[in-house]
Amino acid sequence: MDIRKIDQDITVAPQISADDVLEAANLGFKTLVANRPDQEEPGQPAMADIEAAAREQGLEWIYLPVESGHIRDDDVDHFAPVLSGASKPILAFCRSGTRCTALWALSSARVQPIEQILTKAKNAGYDLQGLKPRLEQQAREHNKKA
Repeated sequence: MDIRKIDQDITVAPQISADDVLEAANLGFKTLVANRPDQEEPGQPAMADIEAAAREQGLEWIYLPVESGHIRDDDVDHFAPVLSGASKPILAFCRSGTRCTALWALSSARVQPIEQILTKAKNAGYDLQGLKPRLEQQAREHNKKA
């Protein structure tokens, strides 16, 4: 399992299998978040199998499918409460980990400095510089509401 720690609360990974769930539990993860739609591509592990394995290991399971390359503000609105409310540490996964990292970054832009977010993502192996305008937009919109 290829895991990439973003910070103490969240780690991301490319697609995991039901067999990887035991390893995730042994590593101390408390919550699994699946951001990949079921049947996104042929041969992909079934989310129901991963969910069953997660529940068997006593992990919290959250299924928030997001279309690759099309993260909407609604997706961020659904992901942000997961970051604040789910049992930590969280392991989020999708096809490559990029979608999860982008969701984390967009959600975090509401409460963290953007440069810090970009640095954490880069340290985990994800270059989100192209997302900077959307990160700034999330920060502005959140500050308006606060």
